[in-house]
Amino acid sequence: MAEGSAPIIETRDLTRKFGQFVAVDRVTLRVNRGEIFGFLGPNGAGKSTTIRMLCGILAPTSGTALVGGFDVAREPDRVKEHIGYMSQRFSLYPDLTVAENIRFYGGIYGLSAQQLRERGAWAVEMAGLKGREDHLTRELAGGWKQRLALGCAILHEPPILFLDEPTSGVDPISRRRFWDLIYELAGHGTTVFVTTHFLDEAEHCDRLVLIYRGRVIALGTPEELKHTAIRGTILSVRCREANNAVELLREVDGVRRVALFGASVHVITDTPKETSAAIIARLGEAGTGIDGIAEVPPSLEDVFIALIEQADAEAPTAEVRGR
Repeated sequence: MAEGSAPIIETRDLTRKFGQFVAVDRVTLRVNRGEIFGFLGPNGAGKSTTIRMLCGILAPTSGTALVGGFDVAREPDRVKEHIGYMSQRFSLYPDLTVAENIRFYGGIYGLSAQQLRERGAWAVEMAGLKGREDHLTRELAGGWKQRLALGCAILHEPPILFLDEPTSGVDPISRRRFWDLIYELAGHGTTVFVTTHFLDEAEHCDRLVLIYRGRVIALGTPEELKHTAIRGTILSVRCREANNAVELLREVDGVRRVALFGASVHVITDTPKETSAAIIARLGEAGTGIDGIAEVPPSLEDVFIALIEQADAEAPTAEVRGR
């Protein structure tokens, strides 16, 4: 973003309560124009509630949010004119054909006949559905459905696109192709605000926010978060009984944090050489076979776990919030 230019999405102390339950708690964000902005958090953290407020679907309890320069509380209809939204649940009509869904959404967005022809043809081409315009949408494979849903969400060429877990339930190849489309959109200036549970996808965002219990607990680029959230050295311990090893390694001197990481165990320590030797000795005493131990750079999964454990440690009696 050019120095001095205004963010395209800006919130200040954005809050949403349901009775006494605080789903989103004083969230403050600034999203730059043309940015791929990742919004991460565990289930129940407040991600979908935040997106619904930013889309003008749900009114904030307090705080403010400007999307495309429009206030989400006072100008929700203006907000909706300038955004595309794709929910985590498939949003098209399964009993309509590909072409009928495109015409339906084109009508909602108020496209002229000429615009609908041009943008409809683009959506079909983008989704890889040329020749399948008369197929019922329910008959399409998951990846095609998701690309069609994306095409319908941006028929009106909005400057801002909200994607709420868009690749949930989609195979890895389709996920890769979907993200290729996201890169293309961002390359042409579209701001993409995306939630995802796939941390490999989050690696490709320009910046990330981690929300937990309705509150923002971290913000930065993927590399910034890796360098600031993890203090110490990560040791990857490869062993044949990883689940059992987790509990054993908690007892080892020098170990600050232990987490299961696929078929291995990640250990955080300030003294990698001494701790490595102690780990080998402890697992040997327990009869747990070890295949290797090595220092590894932090991943976003390491960051995710560390930040949430830190948040829990700082507020051990806090009420669980967010949805």
